Amino acid sequence: MDGMSVPTDQGGLRARKKQRTRAALIDAGLDLFLANGYEATNVDEIAAAVEVSSRTFFRYFASKEDIALAKGAEFDELLLDALTSRPAEEPPLTALRHAMLGMLREAAADSGVQRFLSTQHLINKTPALLAGNLRRAAGTEERLTTEIARRQGVDPDQDMRPRVLVAAVCGALRIGLEATCADPSRELGRMVELVEQAIDLATAGIPQRWGDDPRRW
Repeated sequence: MDGMSVPTDQGGLRARKKQRTRAALIDAGLDLFLANGYEATNVDEIAAAVEVSSRTFFRYFASKEDIALAKGAEFDELLLDALTSRPAEEPPLTALRHAMLGMLREAAADSGVQRFLSTQHLINKTPALLAGNLRRAAGTEERLTTEIARRQGVDPDQDMRPRVLVAAVCGALRIGLEATCADPSRELGRMVELVEQAIDLATAGIPQRWGDDPRRW
């Protein structure tokens, strides 16, 4: 048994080392972007900050854009996991709202959320990043739509309600984060309040439970 455990341990060590290297590249890249600007920072500088080669950098990321969008992508994965974990009997708006706000509250308790907000502000004011961020957001909305449709037992190609609900809530998230980023203090508790307020405004006309007619709520 002892001999069999060695490969597993080595595999676990390799996985942890890869995760540490990936996290270090993200942190170094964001530090450089925020200090010197996105356009002025190159891949060689990010790799050098972590004392790895540029070749090693490209084993983890296709471009420096992926570094800038990494925190948002991580949040997206956690949000999707949170939604799929909500009780099956929950109405769609309730499930999505709780998943979104629950993830934000967890993020607000994490020391890295200030970095996330600073990065979002950087993305918002950097044209070169906006297109990639929109692609990322569109892909996430599509996956959330698929999950809401599955929970409701409807075809999202025939029933627009899942897509409209997800667009409203994700749009509210963006507005709430933009409002938070616009405030230099970027208070974390205020972030959750602003996003919650924006979601409530955006979904005020959406009932908890939907009817059978896909043309109306």
